[in-house]
Amino acid sequence: MLGALLFGYLCGSVPFGLILTRMAGLGDVRNIGSGNIGATNVLRTGNKKLAAATLLADALKGTVAVIAAREFAGLEAALISGLGAFLGHLYPVWLKFKGGKGVATYLGVLLGLAPLIVLVFAAIWLGMAKLFRYSSLAALAAAVATPVALYLSGRPGVASLFVVMSAITILKHHENIRRLLAGTESRIGDKG
Repeated sequence: MLGALLFGYLCGSVPFGLILTRMAGLGDVRNIGSGNIGATNVLRTGNKKLAAATLLADALKGTVAVIAAREFAGLEAALISGLGAFLGHLYPVWLKFKGGKGVATYLGVLLGLAPLIVLVFAAIWLGMAKLFRYSSLAALAAAVATPVALYLSGRPGVASLFVVMSAITILKHHENIRRLLAGTESRIGDKG
């Protein structure tokens, strides 16, 4: 199972936000906004297509890790590989273990393990984002709801993985939570 964890980690550690912004001639995305390598910060460059490409690539690396591991070694390996992909995005060895917050990769792992629950995540994220225009708040609400939805859908093993991933997601958003409480969090579409 160590192999599944390592495979997932390597998939997840590819910093697509950084790669795509550099390829587009926009420099290092870590030098703007939150300093994050994820799609929300890439959106702060003003390039919506690049942000969408980052979101898709960061999600798919989680999906690929899960599907490949399940194909070769079964569900338990897929769960471990999914966790590895998530951790790889958060702590990529290539960037001195300073990665993104993992929401897109979280979603990609969910897509690989329980595709219908992606609709629950997406509905909550989109609803919260439309109401409040805070990506972080939308992600936190969806991350809290996902393990519950998985458990209620009869997937307790997958739900257990997402309890762990959701807890890590909440911890990774501690600065956002502080800014939300202070009323200083950037809204979706804000630059800088």
